[in-house]
Amino acid sequence: MRLTLIAFCLGVWLLQQQATLPSARWLWLLPLLLAVLWLPARTRPLAEFMRRLGIALLCVALGFAWAAWRADARLAERLPTHWQGIDIELVGVIADLPHANARGERFVFDVEQVLTANVPALDRVQLTRYWPREATHFNTRMRAGERWRLTVRMKRPYGTSNPHGFDLEAWMLERGIQASGYVRELPAPQRLDIQAATPAAWIAASRAGVRERIFATLGDAPYVGVIAALVVGDQRSIPHHQWRAFTRTGVNHLLSISGLHVTMIAALAGWLVASVWRRLPRHAERLPARQAGLVAAVLAAFGYALLAGFQVPAQRTLFMLIVLALAFWGRREPRPFTALVVALFVVLLIDPWAVLSAGFWLSFGAMAAILWVSLGRVAMPGTWRGWVTVQGAVTLALAPVLLLLFQQVSLISPLTNAVAIPLVSWLITPLALLGVLIPPLWHVAAWLMTWLGVGLAWASNLPLAVTSLPAPDWWAVLLALVGTVWTLLPRGFPLRLLGLLLWLPLLFPLRDAMAPEHFRVEAIDVGQGTAVLIRTANHALLYDTGAAFADSDSGERIIVPYLRASGVGELSGLIVSHDDNDHSGGMRSVLRDIPSGWLLHGLPAASPLLDGVRAARQCKRGQRWNWDGVLFEILNPVPAAYAETRRRDNDFSCVLRVRSERHSVLLTGDGERRTELELLESDLVTPVDVLFAGHHGSRTSSIPEFVAATRPEWVVFTLGHRNRYGHPHPHVVARFRDIEARMLRSDSGGLIRLDFGEAGVEASQYRPTHRRYWQAD
Repeated sequence: MRLTLIAFCLGVWLLQQQATLPSARWLWLLPLLLAVLWLPARTRPLAEFMRRLGIALLCVALGFAWAAWRADARLAERLPTHWQGIDIELVGVIADLPHANARGERFVFDVEQVLTANVPALDRVQLTRYWPREATHFNTRMRAGERWRLTVRMKRPYGTSNPHGFDLEAWMLERGIQASGYVRELPAPQRLDIQAATPAAWIAASRAGVRERIFATLGDAPYVGVIAALVVGDQRSIPHHQWRAFTRTGVNHLLSISGLHVTMIAALAGWLVASVWRRLPRHAERLPARQAGLVAAVLAAFGYALLAGFQVPAQRTLFMLIVLALAFWGRREPRPFTALVVALFVVLLIDPWAVLSAGFWLSFGAMAAILWVSLGRVAMPGTWRGWVTVQGAVTLALAPVLLLLFQQVSLISPLTNAVAIPLVSWLITPLALLGVLIPPLWHVAAWLMTWLGVGLAWASNLPLAVTSLPAPDWWAVLLALVGTVWTLLPRGFPLRLLGLLLWLPLLFPLRDAMAPEHFRVEAIDVGQGTAVLIRTANHALLYDTGAAFADSDSGERIIVPYLRASGVGELSGLIVSHDDNDHSGGMRSVLRDIPSGWLLHGLPAASPLLDGVRAARQCKRGQRWNWDGVLFEILNPVPAAYAETRRRDNDFSCVLRVRSERHSVLLTGDGERRTELELLESDLVTPVDVLFAGHHGSRTSSIPEFVAATRPEWVVFTLGHRNRYGHPHPHVVARFRDIEARMLRSDSGGLIRLDFGEAGVEASQYRPTHRRYWQAD
C-alpha cells in the first residue's frame, strides 16, 4: 500500500512542475492503465516486477490526473482579465484575522454575493483597506467573522519572478484566493447588521476574540505576539526582530503552530480522558478507556488545528493521529511509517498544492527523520542521549532541504531546540492554551517566553549561528539525503560515516567561472522599483535596492535571498541612485545581511538611511574604478548639483556606465530630461549595447535626443505589473521601437540576465523559461 500511495503523491508533484495543464483528451489513457489491476500475481520475479511497476505507474497517472482536475477547476475561478481595475461591489465575510500595518489592514474576504452585474461569481479574494491620509486607523475597524458590503478594485494574482524566490501566485492558488485588490472608500464600506452564521465565520470570529483578549491581557509584553501565534496561529503578530532571531537559531517551527504542539495537546487530552474514564465503570463497559482517550485525542487535535487556522503542519499531524488512532482502535500494532505515508496521501488529496510549500517538506521530512532514528535504529527513546541524537538527526536530515529552499541553515539548532522544545511544547504552549479559560496564565507563559527569547536573541548573534551556501543543484541535495540515510543506519552497519562523503557536492558546489573583461548584469524583479546586480570575475556591485513596504522591504524579501542563492556572500560595493523609496527602500536590509565594501549614493546628506553607515560617499561625475578589466564610471550628477535647492530628487540619480573593451551598459536611475540633457552636453554619452530606461520608461525620461545618442541594442524596463503610473509610456516605447531596439520588461519577464562576453550580449528572462501553469500571462 505504501508504494502505491507514494506513487500517487509523486504524480501530484509532477503536475505542479508543468508549464501548462495537460489536455483533457489524455484522460482516455487511464482506463487502459486500469487494466493492470486485472493482471494476476505472478510467481516469476520479472513478471511480478513488471505487474507492480504497472500498478505504480497507474497510481502516478491517477495522482497527476487528480491534481490536474483540481488545478483546472481552481484556475477557472480566477477573476477574468477584463474585470481587472474596475469597481466591483461585493458582500461577504472576513474569513481570517486581519493584519494591520503602517499603511492599512489586509484581510481575506469570502464572497457571498457579487452585486455588480455580469461579474462572474467569486469565492475568496484578498483585500487591503488603506488608512485615510494622516490617520493610522479607521473609526470602524474590520474584524474576523463580520459581514461587509464593499466596493473594490482587483486584479488577478501576479507576483515577482526570481530564481529561488517566493512565488506569490502559487501561494494564492493553494489558498484559493482568486484575486487581490483594495477597498474603495467611496461609496463607504458598510458593515451589515446581519452577522455571518457559517462555521468558518464563527471560527474566524472566535480566533479574533481570543487574540484580542491576549493583547488586552498582556498589553505591551515583549512576547505577546508569540503567545498569540501559539494559541491562534497568528504568526504575523511576532515582531520582525524576534522572528529573525527564531529563524537564525532554528526554532521558528516552534514559535508557531507546529505538529509537535498538536501531538502534545492530543496526548494530554487523551491521557486525561482515559484516566477519568477508567473511574467510570458504567461508561467503561460501553466504551473502553483506551478508545475514549483516542477519541478525545483526535477531537483535541482537530479543535486545536481549527483554532490555529488549519495550517499544513497541523493538518499533517491531525491526519497522522487519525491513522494511528484507527490502528490502536482495532487493537492492531500501529505502523508509524505507514501512518506517515497515509497522512502524506490525505494532505495531497485535499490540497494538491501543498507540495509547493516549504513547510510541507520540512514537516514531513522532520517526522520521517524522527521515526528513522527512534524506532529501534539509532537512538533509544526516553534517554537524554536519544533526545540529543534525534535533534542531531533532524538537523542533518533537513539541512539539504533548508539549503535548497533558503540557502542557509542554523548550526546551533540542535542545541537551541534541545532547550526550546521541552520549554515551549511542555510548558509555554499548554499554559497559553489554558489561558483561554484562565487568562492570568498568559502572564506566566509570557514570562517564560521572555526568558527563552532573551537566550535565543543572544544565541542568534553568535558568529557561527547560521551558515549560508549557494543554492545547490537537485542532484546534490538528493546525494546528501542518501548520505544522511546511510549515516543514520543502525549501529553495527559497516562504513556508516562514508555516507557523509555524499555531502561533498552540496558543501562544495561548482561555480560558473567568469573570464576577465566579461561581466554579467541581472535586473532582479522587485516589482515597481530597481535592483541591478553587476558581477565581474571577482567582484559584485548592487545598483539600487527596490522598495520598502509597510512591514518589510525588497532587500529582505527578494534581494538578499537572491544574492545568497547566487553565491554572492559579499558585495564589493553598493550604489543607491537617489532618494526614492522604490530605489532605496531595501538598503538597510542589504547592508545588515550582506557585507558591503562601500556605498555610493545620491541621497541627501541628512538622510536617515545613512545613520550608522560607514564608507558612504555621494556619487559625483568623474568617479571611476576598474574590476577585472571592466571599467565602472559615474557620469552624473556633477559635484555642484548637491548645492542646488530646486533640483528634483530624480535628477540626483547616480548615472553609472559599465564597459569592457567590446560592450557597455548604461543605468540612469530615475534621471529625467534634465539629467539626460546634462549628459548630452558633457559629450560623455556614446552608443551602448544595453540601456536601462530612465525612470522605468516614464515620459519624463528617454527624450528623443538621448535615445538617438545612446542607440541601444537592448532596452530594459524595470517596473511592476499593472503599475499605477502607466510605465512604460507608449511614446517612450515607440521611440525605442523606431531605432529597432529589443525591449525587455521585468513585469512580464521576471529577472532579466544579460551576459557580456566574446559572443556578444546574451539576454534571457526567468519567467518565460521557468513558467508554471498557474502563472498569468
